[in-house]
Amino acid sequence: MTDAAAPAHPAATSAALPTFEDVRAAASRLKGVAHRTPVLGSRTIDEQLGARLFFKCENLQRIGAFKFRGAYNALSQFTPEQRKGGALAFSSGNHAQAVALAAQLLDMPALIVMPEDAPASKMAATRGYGAQVVTYDRFTEDREAIARKLAAERGMTLIPPYNHRDVIAGQGTAVMELLEEVPDLDYLFVCLGGGGLLSGSLLAANALAPQCKVIGVEPEAGNDVQQSLRAGHIVKIDTPRTIADGAQTQAPGDITFAIIQQRVSDVLTVNDEQLVEAMRFYAERMKIVVEPTGALSLAAAIHGNVPLAGKRVGIVISGGNVDLQRFSQLLSD
Repeated sequence: MTDAAAPAHPAATSAALPTFEDVRAAASRLKGVAHRTPVLGSRTIDEQLGARLFFKCENLQRIGAFKFRGAYNALSQFTPEQRKGGALAFSSGNHAQAVALAAQLLDMPALIVMPEDAPASKMAATRGYGAQVVTYDRFTEDREAIARKLAAERGMTLIPPYNHRDVIAGQGTAVMELLEEVPDLDYLFVCLGGGGLLSGSLLAANALAPQCKVIGVEPEAGNDVQQSLRAGHIVKIDTPRTIADGAQTQAPGDITFAIIQQRVSDVLTVNDEQLVEAMRFYAERMKIVVEPTGALSLAAAIHGNVPLAGKRVGIVISGGNVDLQRFSQLLSD
């Protein structure tokens, strides 16, 4: 892993950062379009941890992940000229599907740059929503450079997976809904890749439950945000090798990092074995399918040494898009 000597992007100014009012506006645009996903509980895990857990099930969102919220919020604000050109995104899968479906609903073209080793189900779903897919090698090629070049050549608008005001605001609506339903949380665990979900969650939590401690959770092999917080600037790492394919990011964005740096209580990490344990719990006890990245939050609640006894705890399940063959293999190993 490499420690960047300087921020990977210019520092985001406070004026450029989204606010909770942007989250509220996103909620209005998403009303009747995105699912208001259920909040579930489990007596088994409550007894195990001595706490009361509330699971926000974004694995039951459209396209199977929270990403639909941010993508639709961003694309719905395109100008007529932008709609004609269409949307372009780079993603390992969930943002890809989200932009593809949002573009289909808004009647515009979409082109997605995806790693060639992305889960087959995610790639098939992205194409199924009508998007064109261009693949690349995530370990040797720069997806952002590929996407910028294609956007310029084709006159398309690039919507990044996390470092974008409208994407962040849309993602924040998930925790806004959770806190409307369960307003008095003590802790909130949020899955963390590039930071779009976490930064949006922080905007919502700070406004609706300022007493709630918000904790981001990364894979142990990909702790770029944790390293960045400790260093006080954006740190770039090598592409992490982890089963949490949705969190194989190399660095947070300047916008997401600025929000996280200002507001997060802590960032924890969990290993792949702990992710599989959490996935197995979801499948056996709660009867839901959760992808490895979506299991980050619960894994940290179980293994993160956070004093949860007697507390009310929110757990954001970010997604459930995993190939069934891969899912079965992970749980049977």
